[in-house]
Amino acid sequence: MSQYRYKAVTESGEMLAGQMEAASVDEVVARLQDQGHTPLEAALADAGGGASALAALFKRGPFTGDQLAQFTHELATLLGAGQPLDRALGVLMDLPESERARKLVEHVRDRVRGGMPLSQALDEEHGVFPKLYVALVRAGEAGGSLEATLRRLADYLERSQQLRGSIVNALIYPAFLLVGVLGSLILLLAYVVPQFVPIFADMQVPIPLITRVVLAIGNALQAWWWLMLLVAIGGGFALRARLRDPAARLAWDARLLRLRVAGPLLLKVQTARIARTLGTLLKNGVPLLAALAIARQVTANRALDAALAQAHEQVKEGSGLGLALGQTKVFPRLALQMVQVGEEAGDLDGMLLKIADTFELESRRAIDRLLAALVPALTIVMTVMVGFIMAAILLPLLSLTSSIQ
Repeated sequence: MSQYRYKAVTESGEMLAGQMEAASVDEVVARLQDQGHTPLEAALADAGGGASALAALFKRGPFTGDQLAQFTHELATLLGAGQPLDRALGVLMDLPESERARKLVEHVRDRVRGGMPLSQALDEEHGVFPKLYVALVRAGEAGGSLEATLRRLADYLERSQQLRGSIVNALIYPAFLLVGVLGSLILLLAYVVPQFVPIFADMQVPIPLITRVVLAIGNALQAWWWLMLLVAIGGGFALRARLRDPAARLAWDARLLRLRVAGPLLLKVQTARIARTLGTLLKNGVPLLAALAIARQVTANRALDAALAQAHEQVKEGSGLGLALGQTKVFPRLALQMVQVGEEAGDLDGMLLKIADTFELESRRAIDRLLAALVPALTIVMTVMVGFIMAAILLPLLSLTSSIQ
C-alpha cells in the first residue's frame, strides 16, 4: 500500500484535497467515484510536484493546443469507427511528427493495454493533459459515452484555440507597429538628438524651451539607459511579486475589468471561455455544482473566479444559475438573460454553448473595432512626436540662419 494525494469535486461542488492509502491510482479513483465525487487528480504523495512545476516553466509540452485538439478528434473518430481503444491509440502513435508526442501516446497505449482506464493513463503524464481534459474523459468513461465526450472535448479545444488564435493574430500588427514607434523614438532621442549638442553649444543663440527639453531627454537616455532598463525590469519583478498576494491580485483583476476599452473585451473573452467550459461539462453529465467548481480552474481572472465562487454558494442553496450569476454584478446582461432562458427551457447546457458562440463572435468584432482605431492612433502619435523632435532640432538652426542674415 502507498499513500496517494488526490483532488476531487463533490456532488455539492466542494473541492476536496487529501491523501489516501491504496494499492494504485486506479483504486483511489474508484473509491472517489464510489463516494460520488468527480476525481480531478491522483498521484503518489511523494511525487515531486514542485520539480515538475519548475520543469514545466522551461520545457515545452509534447502537444500544442492545436495538436491536442487534433489528437482528441482523431481518437473520437477511430472509436466511432468501432476500433478498440488500445488499437486506436496504436494508430495515433504513428501520426505525430514529434518524437516526444509519439512516446507519450505510446505510454498511454501501454497503460491502457495493461487495464488502466484512459483517464488515469492521461493523468499519469503529470500535467501534459489539462485537469479539465482528464475530468471530462473520466466523466465520459463513467457514463459509458467516451466517444461522444471526446467529440465534445475536441470541439471545445478547437474553439478555444480559434478564439486564442484570432486574438493573437489580431494583435501581431499593432505589436510590431508599437515596437517600431518606440524604437524610432528611442533612436532619435538617444542617438540623433545628442549629435546636435556640440552644434547648439557653438551657435551662441537662444535655445528654445522645446529644444532644451528634447536635449535633456536625449542626454538622459544616452547616459542612463542601463539604469532605466534595470528600473523597468525591477518594476516588472516587483509587480509580479505583488500580484502573488491574493488580495492584491483580486484588486488588480477587478480593475482590469473596469478599464474603459480593454475591460469589456476581456470580460467577453472570459465569459465565452466560462460558458463553453460549463456547457461542455453539463453536456457530459457533470452536475452543475461540480461543473462550477471545475470551471473556476480555467478562469484567468481572480475577480471572475470570486464571482463564480459566490454563484456556486447561491446555487448550492437552491438558487438558479442565472439569478446567482446576476447577483455577482460582473457578467454581461445578455449572458445572464440567455442563462435564464436556458434554465426555463430545460436546455441550460445548449444555451451555455450558444452564449460561448455569441461572445466569441462579439470578442472578434470588438478586437476588429479596437484595431481599426488603434493603428491610426499609433500612427498619429508617432507623427506628432517625431514632428516635435524635428521642430526642437530645426528651431535653433532657423534662429541661427536668421542671425547670420
